[in-house]
Amino acid sequence: MSDTPADLLTVAISSRALFDLEESNTLFEAQGIDAYAEHQRSREDDVLEPGIAFPLVRKLLALNDGAPAESPRVEVILLSRNSSDTGLRVFNSIQHHGLSISRATFTSGAPTWPYIRPFGAQLFLSANPESVRGALEHGVAAATILPAKAPAHRHDQLRIAFDGDAVIFDDESERVSQEGGIEAFHRHERERAREPLPGGPFRGFLDALHHLQAAYPPGEESPIRTALVTARSAPAHERVIRTLREWGVRLDEALFLGGRAKGPFLDVFGADIFFDDSLHNIDSARQHVATGHVPHGVSNP
Repeated sequence: MSDTPADLLTVAISSRALFDLEESNTLFEAQGIDAYAEHQRSREDDVLEPGIAFPLVRKLLALNDGAPAESPRVEVILLSRNSSDTGLRVFNSIQHHGLSISRATFTSGAPTWPYIRPFGAQLFLSANPESVRGALEHGVAAATILPAKAPAHRHDQLRIAFDGDAVIFDDESERVSQEGGIEAFHRHERERAREPLPGGPFRGFLDALHHLQAAYPPGEESPIRTALVTARSAPAHERVIRTLREWGVRLDEALFLGGRAKGPFLDVFGADIFFDDSLHNIDSARQHVATGHVPHGVSNP
Protein backbone atom coordinates (compact mmCIF):
# COMPACT_ATOMS: atom_id res chain seq x y z
CA MET A 1 0.00 0.00 0.00
CA SER A 2 1.27 3.47 -0.92
CA ASP A 3 1.98 6.04 1.79
CA THR A 4 1.41 8.86 -0.71
CA PRO A 5 -0.99 11.55 0.60
CA ALA A 6 -4.48 11.04 -0.84
CA ASP A 7 -4.70 14.60 -2.21
CA LEU A 8 -1.32 14.52 -4.00
CA LEU A 9 -1.39 14.24 -7.80
CA THR A 10 1.49 11.92 -8.71
CA VAL A 11 2.70 11.34 -12.26
CA ALA A 12 5.32 8.76 -13.19
CA ILE A 13 7.32 9.37 -16.35
CA SER A 14 10.03 7.56 -18.27
CA SER A 15 13.32 9.23 -19.13
CA ARG A 16 12.60 8.95 -22.89
CA ALA A 17 9.31 10.81 -22.47
CA LEU A 18 10.95 13.55 -20.40
CA PHE A 19 14.12 14.02 -22.47
CA ASP A 20 15.17 13.58 -26.09
CA LEU A 21 16.91 10.21 -25.92
CA GLU A 22 16.05 9.02 -29.42
CA GLU A 23 19.67 9.09 -30.62
CA SER A 24 20.76 7.07 -27.59
CA ASN A 25 17.89 4.62 -28.04
CA THR A 26 18.78 4.13 -31.72
CA LEU A 27 22.35 3.35 -30.66
CA PHE A 28 21.08 0.85 -28.09
CA GLU A 29 18.90 -0.93 -30.65
CA ALA A 30 21.71 -1.05 -33.22
CA GLN A 31 24.74 -1.86 -31.05
CA GLY A 32 23.46 -3.12 -27.71
CA ILE A 33 23.71 -2.24 -24.06
CA ASP A 34 27.51 -1.94 -23.79
CA ALA A 35 27.70 0.67 -26.56
CA TYR A 36 24.75 2.51 -25.05
CA ALA A 37 26.30 2.52 -21.56
CA GLU A 38 29.61 3.84 -22.85
CA HIS A 39 27.79 6.53 -24.84
CA GLN A 40 25.89 7.73 -21.76
CA ARG A 41 28.92 7.65 -19.44
CA SER A 42 31.06 9.59 -21.90
CA ARG A 43 28.37 12.25 -22.18
CA GLU A 44 27.03 12.34 -18.65
CA ASP A 45 27.86 16.04 -18.32
CA ASP A 46 26.15 16.87 -21.63
CA VAL A 47 22.68 18.18 -20.87
CA LEU A 48 19.84 16.31 -22.54
CA GLU A 49 17.40 18.34 -24.61
CA PRO A 50 13.74 18.43 -23.52
CA GLY A 51 11.53 15.63 -24.80
CA ILE A 52 7.89 15.68 -25.88
CA ALA A 53 6.51 15.58 -22.33
CA PHE A 54 8.98 18.11 -20.87
CA PRO A 55 6.66 21.17 -21.14
CA LEU A 56 3.86 19.18 -19.51
CA VAL A 57 6.10 18.20 -16.60
CA ARG A 58 7.28 21.77 -16.12
CA LYS A 59 3.68 22.98 -15.91
CA LEU A 60 2.72 20.17 -13.53
CA LEU A 61 5.55 21.06 -11.17
CA ALA A 62 4.69 24.77 -11.42
CA LEU A 63 1.42 23.95 -9.64
CA ASN A 64 3.52 23.64 -6.48
CA ASP A 65 4.29 27.36 -6.49
CA GLY A 66 3.04 28.75 -3.21
CA ALA A 67 2.55 25.33 -1.61
CA PRO A 68 4.56 24.34 1.48
CA ALA A 69 7.65 22.33 0.56
CA GLU A 70 6.49 19.51 2.81
CA SER A 71 3.00 19.44 1.21
CA PRO A 72 3.33 19.72 -2.57
CA ARG A 73 0.26 19.55 -4.76
CA VAL A 74 2.00 17.54 -7.49
CA GLU A 75 4.90 15.11 -7.60
CA VAL A 76 6.64 13.74 -10.68
CA ILE A 77 8.48 10.41 -10.34
CA LEU A 78 11.11 9.20 -12.81
CA LEU A 79 10.89 5.54 -13.82
CA SER A 80 13.79 4.54 -16.06
CA ARG A 81 15.02 1.33 -17.65
CA ASN A 82 18.54 2.77 -17.41
CA SER A 83 20.88 1.56 -14.71
CA SER A 84 21.77 4.01 -11.98
CA ASP A 85 25.17 4.34 -13.69
CA THR A 86 23.84 5.29 -17.13
CA GLY A 87 21.00 7.22 -15.51
CA LEU A 88 23.39 9.73 -13.99
CA ARG A 89 23.14 11.81 -17.19
CA VAL A 90 19.36 11.92 -16.76
CA PHE A 91 19.60 13.19 -13.18
CA ASN A 92 22.26 15.73 -14.18
CA SER A 93 19.87 17.02 -16.84
CA ILE A 94 16.98 17.17 -14.36
CA GLN A 95 19.11 19.34 -12.09
CA HIS A 96 20.29 21.53 -14.98
CA HIS A 97 16.73 22.26 -16.08
CA GLY A 98 15.65 23.01 -12.52
CA LEU A 99 13.00 20.30 -12.32
CA SER A 100 11.90 19.35 -8.81
CA ILE A 101 12.16 15.59 -9.34
CA SER A 102 13.87 13.74 -6.52
CA ARG A 103 12.38 10.22 -6.56
CA ALA A 104 13.40 7.72 -9.23
CA THR A 105 13.73 4.04 -10.01
CA PHE A 106 16.41 2.67 -12.35
CA THR A 107 15.74 -0.95 -13.34
CA SER A 108 18.67 -1.83 -15.67
CA GLY A 109 16.33 -2.97 -18.43
CA ALA A 110 13.66 -4.63 -16.27
CA PRO A 111 10.02 -3.47 -16.50
CA THR A 112 9.33 -0.22 -14.67
CA TRP A 113 5.54 -0.38 -14.38
CA PRO A 114 5.49 -2.57 -11.21
CA TYR A 115 6.85 0.43 -9.29
CA ILE A 116 3.99 2.75 -10.27
CA ARG A 117 1.60 1.63 -7.53
CA PRO A 118 4.09 1.76 -4.62
CA PHE A 119 4.77 5.37 -5.58
CA GLY A 120 1.01 6.05 -5.62
CA ALA A 121 1.08 7.45 -9.17
CA GLN A 122 -2.26 8.01 -10.89
CA LEU A 123 -0.68 8.37 -14.35
CA PHE A 124 2.27 6.81 -16.18
CA LEU A 125 3.79 8.30 -19.33
CA SER A 126 6.37 6.35 -21.30
CA ALA A 127 7.85 6.02 -24.78
CA ASN A 128 7.81 2.23 -24.36
CA PRO A 129 4.50 0.67 -25.52
CA GLU A 130 5.12 -2.58 -23.62
CA SER A 131 5.55 -0.68 -20.35
CA VAL A 132 2.35 1.23 -21.01
CA ARG A 133 0.37 -1.93 -21.74
CA GLY A 134 1.70 -3.52 -18.57
CA ALA A 135 0.53 -0.56 -16.51
CA LEU A 136 -2.93 -0.49 -18.14
CA GLU A 137 -3.39 -4.23 -17.59
CA HIS A 138 -2.81 -3.64 -13.89
CA GLY A 139 -5.29 -0.80 -13.57
CA VAL A 140 -3.04 2.25 -13.91
CA ALA A 141 -3.81 5.08 -16.35
CA ALA A 142 -0.98 5.05 -18.86
CA ALA A 143 -0.16 6.36 -22.32
CA THR A 144 2.60 5.99 -24.87
CA ILE A 145 4.12 9.36 -25.64
CA LEU A 146 4.60 9.57 -29.41
CA PRO A 147 6.84 11.90 -31.39
CA ALA A 148 4.80 14.97 -32.21
CA LYS A 149 5.04 18.59 -33.13
CA ALA A 150 6.10 20.48 -30.04
CA PRO A 151 3.21 22.77 -29.09
CA ALA A 152 3.84 26.49 -29.02
CA HIS A 153 3.73 28.03 -25.56
CA ARG A 154 0.49 29.99 -25.58
CA HIS A 155 -0.88 29.48 -22.09
CA ASP A 156 0.55 29.46 -18.61
CA GLN A 157 -2.37 27.21 -17.70
CA LEU A 158 -1.89 23.46 -17.68
CA ARG A 159 -4.24 22.27 -20.43
CA ILE A 160 -5.13 18.57 -20.70
CA ALA A 161 -7.57 17.07 -23.20
CA PHE A 162 -9.13 13.62 -23.17
CA ASP A 163 -10.98 11.41 -25.60
CA GLY A 164 -14.07 9.82 -24.11
CA ASP A 165 -14.74 6.19 -25.03
CA ALA A 166 -11.96 3.76 -24.00
CA VAL A 167 -10.12 6.57 -22.18
CA ILE A 168 -12.31 8.36 -19.63
CA PHE A 169 -15.15 5.85 -20.18
CA ASP A 170 -14.88 2.16 -20.95
CA ASP A 171 -15.21 0.90 -24.53
CA GLU A 172 -18.78 -0.47 -24.26
CA SER A 173 -20.24 2.10 -26.66
CA GLU A 174 -17.28 1.95 -29.02
CA ARG A 175 -17.77 -1.78 -29.35
CA VAL A 176 -21.40 -1.21 -30.33
CA SER A 177 -20.28 1.31 -32.95
CA GLN A 178 -17.67 -0.98 -34.47
CA GLU A 179 -19.91 -4.02 -34.46
CA GLY A 180 -23.22 -2.44 -35.52
CA GLY A 181 -22.37 0.88 -37.13
CA ILE A 182 -23.26 4.47 -36.31
CA GLU A 183 -27.03 3.97 -36.26
CA ALA A 184 -26.72 1.11 -33.76
CA PHE A 185 -24.40 3.30 -31.68
CA HIS A 186 -26.84 6.22 -31.61
CA ARG A 187 -29.76 3.93 -30.76
CA HIS A 188 -27.70 2.35 -27.95
CA GLU A 189 -26.85 5.77 -26.50
CA ARG A 190 -30.39 7.15 -26.78
CA GLU A 191 -31.79 4.13 -24.96
CA ARG A 192 -29.19 4.48 -22.18
CA ALA A 193 -29.02 8.28 -22.02
CA ARG A 194 -29.78 8.28 -18.27
CA GLU A 195 -27.53 5.30 -17.50
CA PRO A 196 -24.02 6.42 -16.49
CA LEU A 197 -21.19 5.11 -18.62
CA PRO A 198 -18.76 2.77 -16.85
CA GLY A 199 -15.38 4.28 -16.07
CA GLY A 200 -12.40 3.68 -18.33
CA PRO A 201 -8.66 3.49 -17.62
CA PHE A 202 -8.33 7.25 -17.05
CA ARG A 203 -11.26 7.58 -14.62
CA GLY A 204 -8.96 7.55 -11.58
CA PHE A 205 -6.55 10.10 -13.05
CA LEU A 206 -9.46 12.34 -14.06
CA ASP A 207 -10.78 12.16 -10.49
CA ALA A 208 -7.37 13.09 -9.07
CA LEU A 209 -6.95 15.95 -11.54
CA HIS A 210 -10.46 17.21 -10.77
CA HIS A 211 -9.73 17.09 -7.03
CA LEU A 212 -6.68 19.28 -7.59
CA GLN A 213 -8.52 21.58 -9.98
CA ALA A 214 -11.39 22.03 -7.53
CA ALA A 215 -9.03 23.82 -5.16
CA TYR A 216 -9.01 26.74 -7.60
CA PRO A 217 -11.90 28.91 -8.81
CA PRO A 218 -13.21 27.94 -12.25
CA GLY A 219 -12.41 30.06 -15.28
CA GLU A 220 -9.39 31.71 -16.82
CA GLU A 221 -7.78 32.38 -13.43
CA SER A 222 -7.47 28.65 -12.70
CA PRO A 223 -4.01 27.20 -13.44
CA ILE A 224 -5.65 24.04 -14.87
CA ARG A 225 -8.05 23.75 -17.79
CA THR A 226 -9.46 20.47 -19.11
CA ALA A 227 -11.39 19.40 -22.17
CA LEU A 228 -13.27 16.40 -23.51
CA VAL A 229 -12.61 16.07 -27.25
CA THR A 230 -14.77 13.30 -28.64
CA ALA A 231 -15.98 12.03 -32.01
CA ARG A 232 -19.47 11.77 -30.48
CA SER A 233 -22.20 14.18 -31.54
CA ALA A 234 -25.90 14.59 -30.75
CA PRO A 235 -27.80 12.49 -29.75
CA ALA A 236 -24.85 10.64 -28.15
CA HIS A 237 -23.86 13.71 -26.15
CA GLU A 238 -26.49 13.39 -23.42
CA ARG A 239 -25.14 10.23 -21.83
CA VAL A 240 -21.67 11.74 -21.59
CA ILE A 241 -22.94 14.91 -19.91
CA ARG A 242 -25.07 12.98 -17.46
CA THR A 243 -22.21 10.61 -16.64
CA LEU A 244 -19.81 13.44 -15.78
CA ARG A 245 -22.58 15.03 -13.71
CA GLU A 246 -23.09 11.73 -11.86
CA TRP A 247 -19.36 11.47 -11.20
CA GLY A 248 -19.18 15.07 -9.97
CA VAL A 249 -16.32 15.82 -12.35
CA ARG A 250 -15.71 19.24 -13.88
CA LEU A 251 -14.49 19.48 -17.47
CA ASP A 252 -14.08 23.06 -18.64
CA GLU A 253 -14.72 22.41 -22.32
CA ALA A 254 -16.53 19.65 -24.21
CA LEU A 255 -16.11 19.31 -27.96
CA PHE A 256 -18.53 16.94 -29.71
CA LEU A 257 -16.95 16.76 -33.16
CA GLY A 258 -19.06 14.17 -34.95
CA GLY A 259 -16.05 12.55 -36.58
CA ARG A 260 -14.18 15.73 -37.57
CA ALA A 261 -10.36 15.60 -37.34
CA LYS A 262 -9.36 16.42 -33.78
CA GLY A 263 -5.98 18.04 -34.41
CA PRO A 264 -7.12 21.56 -35.39
CA PHE A 265 -9.50 21.73 -32.41
CA LEU A 266 -6.77 20.63 -30.02
CA ASP A 267 -4.54 23.31 -31.51
CA VAL A 268 -7.17 25.96 -30.73
CA PHE A 269 -7.60 24.60 -27.20
CA GLY A 270 -3.81 24.68 -26.75
CA ALA A 271 -3.52 21.23 -25.18
CA ASP A 272 -0.28 20.42 -23.41
CA ILE A 273 -1.22 16.79 -23.95
CA PHE A 274 -4.13 14.85 -25.47
CA PHE A 275 -5.02 11.25 -24.63
CA ASP A 276 -6.83 9.00 -27.15
CA ASP A 277 -7.14 5.26 -27.79
CA SER A 278 -7.41 5.60 -31.59
CA LEU A 279 -4.22 5.83 -33.63
CA HIS A 280 -6.26 7.51 -36.36
CA ASN A 281 -7.10 10.35 -33.98
CA ILE A 282 -3.56 10.38 -32.64
CA ASP A 283 -2.20 10.91 -36.17
CA SER A 284 -4.33 14.03 -36.49
CA ALA A 285 -3.59 15.31 -32.99
CA ARG A 286 0.19 14.86 -33.08
CA GLN A 287 0.48 17.33 -35.96
CA HIS A 288 -0.53 20.02 -33.49
CA VAL A 289 0.03 18.95 -29.85
CA ALA A 290 1.80 16.41 -27.68
CA THR A 291 -0.15 13.16 -27.68
CA GLY A 292 -0.47 10.05 -25.55
CA HIS A 293 -1.77 6.85 -27.11
CA VAL A 294 -3.86 4.77 -24.71
CA PRO A 295 -3.63 1.19 -26.07
CA HIS A 296 -6.88 0.05 -24.51
CA GLY A 297 -10.22 -1.28 -25.69
CA VAL A 298 -11.63 -2.68 -28.89
CA SER A 299 -9.47 -0.44 -31.11
CA ASN A 300 -6.31 -1.94 -29.59
CA PRO A 301 -6.68 -5.76 -29.61
